[in-house]
Amino acid sequence: MAKILISRDGILEQTVPLTRERMTIGRQRYNDIVLEHPTVSGEHAVITTILDDSFLEDLYSTNGTFVNGHRIGKHYLQHHDIIKLAKYRIEFIADGIRPLTGAALSPAALQPAPAVIEVLNGSNAGKRLALTKPHTSLGRSGVQVVVISRTATGYAAAHTEGERVPLLNGTPLGPRPQALADGDELDLSGTRMAFRRS
Repeated sequence: MAKILISRDGILEQTVPLTRERMTIGRQRYNDIVLEHPTVSGEHAVITTILDDSFLEDLYSTNGTFVNGHRIGKHYLQHHDIIKLAKYRIEFIADGIRPLTGAALSPAALQPAPAVIEVLNGSNAGKRLALTKPHTSLGRSGVQVVVISRTATGYAAAHTEGERVPLLNGTPLGPRPQALADGDELDLSGTRMAFRRS
């Protein structure tokens, strides 16, 4: 289970396991994670965790939310990311441990069939990108980013960053990971790409 380590002025104040799918961070008492400082907004940010993936989203806070020195709107969290929220330094720890149901599975059984992203239009039409990593980012940081995650059961796509909303098969893709099927089409600012099982 992932967790966050919350420090202020170099002193660790809280260790919070991300036990729920949606956990809000803010100054007001009704938040799941309360940070009592006047520079923290009442509802500052939220962390959404689905299976092994956690996403941080700024909730239009006054002073912003920063990850590894960059101001973010939405961000796919990775192990040891450093979140700056007003006076607080928050480290994201992804332990990668998830309980197995039933009998333990062999490592080979946990790997989905290989897949690729194929560019369908523009100057890069025909190029193929193998999805060999646990998480592959597509798009431009700060403008529009889609992350494709490889899970035990297959692949899923989520919109993690930027104001422009990408499309999956003509429908807006949100921050919640959506399973990909062979032939599914992504549209990132007019660049069309197809998900293909190789």
